[in-house]
Amino acid sequence: MTRRAAMGVAAAGVVTGTVAACAGSPEDTGSPGSSAPDTEPTTTPEEAVATVDEVPVGGGIVVAGAAVVLTQPEEGGFRAFSTTCTHEGCPVDSVVDGSIRCPCHGSLFSIADGAPTEGPATEPLEEYPVTVTEDGGLVVG
Repeated sequence: MTRRAAMGVAAAGVVTGTVAACAGSPEDTGSPGSSAPDTEPTTTPEEAVATVDEVPVGGGIVVAGAAVVLTQPEEGGFRAFSTTCTHEGCPVDSVVDGSIRCPCHGSLFSIADGAPTEGPATEPLEEYPVTVTEDGGLVVG
């Protein structure tokens, strides 16, 4: 092997080792090197993110710490949606006049099914299952 070939093999090993060291494990999500935002609800099973009394009929609330929007389109019917707008990934920030609002480009989504009612978003918000506990808590997931 020539000296030039040996140096090339050594350099390739260094580059491979560096790339491997920078890569996270498959379980890594939401780390500084991750390109995908963490959009899953961040609560543990059976942990209520809000109570039924906090979610108005015909409206909803954004629970930023849990990355969910909780709505109550009709009395006793609760829905949970991702806070990530389907247009460009901005977080939705409020529920106003029966619509979930994204502040970045003005998309509006239905509180009943997460469907876009005003663009530029064309896809619905991701929906999560929501359960009402015996003590009136709302559990997402």
